[in-house]
Amino acid sequence: MSERADADLPGNLPGDLGAIFRRLIRTAGPISLAQFMGESNARYYAGRDPLGTAGDFVTAPEVSQMFGELIGLWLADMWIRSGREEPVLYAELGPGRGTLAKDALRAAKRYGLEPEVHFVEGSTALREVQEQAVPDACWHADLAGVPQDAPLLLVANEFLDALPVRQLVRTGDGWRERMVGLDGEDFVFVAGRQPMEEAVPADWRDAPPGTLIETSPASAAIAYEIAGRLADQGGAALVIDYGHGEMRTGSTLQAVRAHAKVDPFAAPGEADLTAHVDFATLARIVEARGARHLGTVTQGDWLRALGIDARAQALVARAPHYADDIEAARHRLVDDAQMGRLFKVMGVAAPGWPDGVGFDSE
Repeated sequence: MSERADADLPGNLPGDLGAIFRRLIRTAGPISLAQFMGESNARYYAGRDPLGTAGDFVTAPEVSQMFGELIGLWLADMWIRSGREEPVLYAELGPGRGTLAKDALRAAKRYGLEPEVHFVEGSTALREVQEQAVPDACWHADLAGVPQDAPLLLVANEFLDALPVRQLVRTGDGWRERMVGLDGEDFVFVAGRQPMEEAVPADWRDAPPGTLIETSPASAAIAYEIAGRLADQGGAALVIDYGHGEMRTGSTLQAVRAHAKVDPFAAPGEADLTAHVDFATLARIVEARGARHLGTVTQGDWLRALGIDARAQALVARAPHYADDIEAARHRLVDDAQMGRLFKVMGVAAPGWPDGVGFDSE
């Protein structure tokens, strides 16, 4: 998450965040889900390392080194085929423990790619862990701080899912924003009073009452900035997250704590709140901004196209006593019932840069 200057918002105040939200709602009325989610995650990420078996969830880079290595090979291939321009920048949004970057940069170095490393990270706790993994990195509060004078190779893995979403619901009176209110001490969803037709895509405006859709202005802004940076300075990007290729109805909001799903309203600031990423909308934004949408494919298909099966076999040959663990990790990354289908990989490139391995040309 990015550092922010708005220190007077609830997520930056000391004390129980749930109690702060309750006072705010009683005083000023229901708040948007986007505010609830944004402030909760700002508090959640500010001072903890949530990753790993001792944390709340495990991301793909922590499952196996193969994930980061194949990303590094993809970036190196794009850079080589675009002309090996130097200097070149590697930027990662929300780099977790730095595991993905460490594995990717190690693999890329074998092919001559040794970029400047820039991390976009607002968590002090995670920055300390990242520094141990990639000590030469430069840290920034947001993408604007990353230099703009060289081609950019960017990775965002499980970053967009934690950005705030708005939920819009079709009521008998038209489209309204789904807000967070109170029923006694309990947080509950309520419909807002302001008409929201202008925020609803035209082809959804006549949907039947009860229809709910999600939008993420924060994710759209990030996609707009990434595409603009690539169009201006050259480069390529991978956006990897769980989500869907076409806009869907229904709530995807969930909370995870200690590797289990929990009530998103139960403990604001103490669980990771996420929602599925709408890759179709991001693709339209990328193309409108002047960058190339290389494609959006399932993680399983992409990793197989990059050679994860061969890489797993090579690791087993070097360490046969870990064969079961290596196969279990490969299975978790690519199997449809695990991360293989729900997680998507979106490729983006600057005009003039090559098509990326693993994507059908569009």
